[in-house]
Amino acid sequence: MSTSVPRERLAEIFDQVVRDITRREAGICLAPGEAEPSGEIYTVYAVFERGFGTCLSMSAEAAMFVRLTRGMMQREDVTDRDVEDFTKEYFNVLCGHIVSRLFRETRVPARFSPPVFRRGRYVPEDHLRHIVLTYADDRNERAQLIQHAPYGEREAQSI
Repeated sequence: MSTSVPRERLAEIFDQVVRDITRREAGICLAPGEAEPSGEIYTVYAVFERGFGTCLSMSAEAAMFVRLTRGMMQREDVTDRDVEDFTKEYFNVLCGHIVSRLFRETRVPARFSPPVFRRGRYVPEDHLRHIVLTYADDRNERAQLIQHAPYGEREAQSI
């Protein structure tokens, strides 16, 4: 089994996991989108500390993460702290499924840091965008999943 995953396959894995976990955990169906999130934006991210030298982040319009939290908690009244906590938990589940899928493809065990939540956009230092997947939900709330590769791998074709 190869220890690398071509960029196209990696994007396919990310897309499948994001759509499945978002639908399963919060009842939100994502479709490919064209426009980046705008307005008030929150970002959640995790660094792969072992296995792959990369970082994943998801930036979304605040309304989408609020909706995600409501879906996961199954209640309408949520606090800012709930949004932060449940967004991190959602991203933890998402990264766990990505690690599992990558292990099946590469046999490389990976570990990622606990997810971190930030208001606004987050771009890790010394990294560049490698794969960018843009989504919109049925309310036209937008999100982006971004895989950030270290600058030393600017021509990277695989993980």
